[in-house]
Amino acid sequence: MKKQLLFLLLFSIIKSFAYSSDSLSVARISNISLKKDGKYLREKTIIPLPIVFKLPETGFAGGALVTATFKFKKDSEIAKPSQLSFGIAYTQKKQLLAYMPFAVFYDNNKYYINGEIGFFRYNYKYFGIGENQISEETYNVDYPRLKLLVARLIGKNLYAGIRYQFENYKITSTEAGKELASGRIAGSSGSRTSSLGVSFLRDTRDAVFYPRRGMFAEFYVLPTLKAFGADRNFNRIVLDMANYQALSKKIVLATNIYGSFIQGNNVPFNQLSLLGGAKKMRGLFEGKFRDKNFFLLQAEGRFEVWKFIGLTAFSSLGYLGDEKNLVRFGKPKFTYGGGLRITAIKKEHINVRIDYGIQPREKGNLYLTIGEAF
Repeated sequence: MKKQLLFLLLFSIIKSFAYSSDSLSVARISNISLKKDGKYLREKTIIPLPIVFKLPETGFAGGALVTATFKFKKDSEIAKPSQLSFGIAYTQKKQLLAYMPFAVFYDNNKYYINGEIGFFRYNYKYFGIGENQISEETYNVDYPRLKLLVARLIGKNLYAGIRYQFENYKITSTEAGKELASGRIAGSSGSRTSSLGVSFLRDTRDAVFYPRRGMFAEFYVLPTLKAFGADRNFNRIVLDMANYQALSKKIVLATNIYGSFIQGNNVPFNQLSLLGGAKKMRGLFEGKFRDKNFFLLQAEGRFEVWKFIGLTAFSSLGYLGDEKNLVRFGKPKFTYGGGLRITAIKKEHINVRIDYGIQPREKGNLYLTIGEAF
């Protein structure tokens, strides 16, 4: 209880929060870099990478990736760098990942486009819904996924835009005699999600990949409707905010508050709000806890120790909820851990991330990836 009160006190003195963009796990950076200004782009860097990463959900994985960072030629120096990547990887657990994430700032940051196109052949673990955990069961799934945000600057550091998401979730196998195989769980035979909604963002970060000051926050409402091509109707409301404060020249305090709330019945289990993974409560297996709602607090101290070497210490506090209890504050989930950072791309301060997260009373999990958790 004391740990929870101290954690909540930490967040009560933070004035604002923000969200940082996703990046897929990469762990080995090549020395090959091709720089060339073109007719429409400048400060263009193209980097082909062999990739190696490790997550609890995948085991070790390897593949290849090409990533490019650039600015548009007509933009000024204040323009934030854009990034486009394409990668393919195969994991120790026989999973296939093909993906193209992108984040584009255009016309001196007036327009912001962010998203991912991908196809995944994956196996996940299912632990039940809500507080009633069951023995883990594995299921296999194939799915294409599209995430897209198109936003325009409407005020100082404030964006408004449209968010779209599509996912065709085809479950190819489940474990006989277990909960998903019974067919009682919504979405256990597959689901198709097509969602379109509005988004509002605030961005005052001093850098995109490793902020030392400022915030990035997003609030969006994302209806999933049969009219959009989905196979059922429900609505998701998300508030994702983080704040970055430089405590000294080489120490940054990063904080994150995240809430996901779902309205509607017969919501497929894979679309419920999930706790766990490399970004939300490191230490928990992704999807270890799922329910209609979750509320999450995270804090991380980032220490630049020597040249390209850094260290971190982090902790997370999460809660589930449903239609009866929006958030069950009496049943907290807590994780903590530490990590090593190795700067792979100096100019943009993009780090290789090696984290070890721990949940009390369970074994810890190792994360070997690239980019900060938030």
